[in-house]
Amino acid sequence: MKVTHVTVVVKDQDKALEFYTQKMGFAKKADYTQPGHPRYLTVGADGQDLEIVLWPAGAEEARMPASHKQPGNGTRTVLQVEDCRRTFAALQKRGVHFKDPAPYEAAWGIAADLTDPDGNPFTIFQPAPPPGAADGGKKS
Repeated sequence: MKVTHVTVVVKDQDKALEFYTQKMGFAKKADYTQPGHPRYLTVGADGQDLEIVLWPAGAEEARMPASHKQPGNGTRTVLQVEDCRRTFAALQKRGVHFKDPAPYEAAWGIAADLTDPDGNPFTIFQPAPPPGAADGGKKS
């Protein structure tokens, strides 16, 4: 079993598509509308199976939970990056707004929190090297 889609509720799909592709650097993966259903729009990173569904707030779909009616109610999505500080700087230059003025560090790695224009929370995350990685795993 693997995760293939996560849903982010947005106010305006076209504005969300612009944010996720132009500022966050994702690619549009799917974009279609079936008769009687809301537009189905997804973005994702090239080379990965996981897609973010940009769901229109308030769209009526019988099988969708109540959380899909209003943006900003979702759970935090974590995006792993190779270099958090470099990614932070690149995203800031594209107009992405972060919660803090710089990434923060902890024993588990380096991270920075942001929200999309609709208030959906994301974290970019660079994991700390495994214990012993700095010395090649050698014990003293």
